Amino acid sequence: MSVSCGVECVLVLGCLRWVWKRCTYIGSYDSATWVAATSAEFASVPRACRLILAVYEDDLRRPKFPPSGGYRLNPDFLVKRVTYEQTQGNAPPYLIYADHDHREIVLAIRGLNLAKESDYKLLLDNRLGMQMFDGGYVHHGLLKSAIWLLNEESETLRRLWMENGSSYRMVFVGHSLGSGVAALLTVIVVNHRHKLGGIPRSDVQCYAVAPARCMSLNLAVKYADVIHSVILQDDFLPRTPTPLEDIFKSIFCLPCLLLLICLRDTFIPEGRKLRDPRRLYAPGRIYHIVERKFCRCGRYPPEVRTAIPVDGRFEHIVLSCNATSDHAIIWIEREADKALENMRDDNSETITTAPRVQKLERLKTIEKEHKDALERAVSLNIPHAVTTAEEEPSTNNEESIEGEDAESSDNEAKITSESHGGRTNWNLVLEKLSKKNESGELASNKDTVAQHNKPL
Repeated sequence: MSVSCGVECVLVLGCLRWVWKRCTYIGSYDSATWVAATSAEFASVPRACRLILAVYEDDLRRPKFPPSGGYRLNPDFLVKRVTYEQTQGNAPPYLIYADHDHREIVLAIRGLNLAKESDYKLLLDNRLGMQMFDGGYVHHGLLKSAIWLLNEESETLRRLWMENGSSYRMVFVGHSLGSGVAALLTVIVVNHRHKLGGIPRSDVQCYAVAPARCMSLNLAVKYADVIHSVILQDDFLPRTPTPLEDIFKSIFCLPCLLLLICLRDTFIPEGRKLRDPRRLYAPGRIYHIVERKFCRCGRYPPEVRTAIPVDGRFEHIVLSCNATSDHAIIWIEREADKALENMRDDNSETITTAPRVQKLERLKTIEKEHKDALERAVSLNIPHAVTTAEEEPSTNNEESIEGEDAESSDNEAKITSESHGGRTNWNLVLEKLSKKNESGELASNKDTVAQHNKPL
């Protein structure tokens, strides 16, 4: 009797401890050890949020829902605005904006519309491990949407970049559903920059706001130099490892789903999560906006922390009443703008070195953080993870790779000629990048070359 009572007490205490830890876990704990972001690297984020909000407007000259302080955009710079009727369900609405003030060409994609069936079709067009791409796994429906966007707008983007002296940055921004499309579009563009006039990799940037989990961990780390995720405190979507299609099937009982995910993930070891190549993550470098503290009411002046995490990459569900409101683009824009103002005020008060020197030092730090994250992924045995050194071709493989390059160059004319009006057919480009392995699954060309070079 006493033994059974003792066991019951231990179980009750264990359950109470788990409930206490889960209920007192707040979003700021995820980034407690990260470094503070600088105003120079974060300056584009509020502007990206305003461009996403502009997609919701019918006329920028007479806006109906302007954010605090207005859009601060020039309507004359708007190149194109595409609605649901024009996309025909292949992609969310978007706009193209030539920002001559900041020397950027921006493609902004709106988030999920709960009233549109076409958005749900994009989310549901996926299964765990369905789509392998560039040595990792990605969300199939979002990848198809990114390809459709490139088929429609790659010529416009290339023309704008060439007309502006081939010196502008090309920026892809998106929120929620649109963030996944923008991130995967960026991965394709970075791998085929010659299709957009030969734009340098350093001039391609992506800002995924309230990002969906759309790519495997090795890709999330690999492209952290060009993709930047922006997360407001307790946002549920970047933290939910459940596939997107399951989340939005249960959108009307989301608190129940989050609680069940907490219970399930308690019994899954961290190492098992990291070694699952099909598990999807928020892409790239992460900027975490923190504005609330434990057991304190109200919002505090927001601060921004940044890192390229490998293990512990927003794996904890936060049981918070703000989990859904922190996903709203209007709140993210507001808090990002406040955070940027605070950073600029702090810099003006504590500046001790020239701004240009500070910027160069931060760029070196960012490059080192990316290299360290790649090495960390390899040391943790993340599937298909590579370092910058391993990405370079070795001398033993030069002949085979050169042969493949020659074959691909012979196919360039075919890819273009089979397109309408001489435009690049990005569906064929994707087929050249991805091949099927012996089991019938899509595998990247890099994996195919690696298999051929394995010792017998």
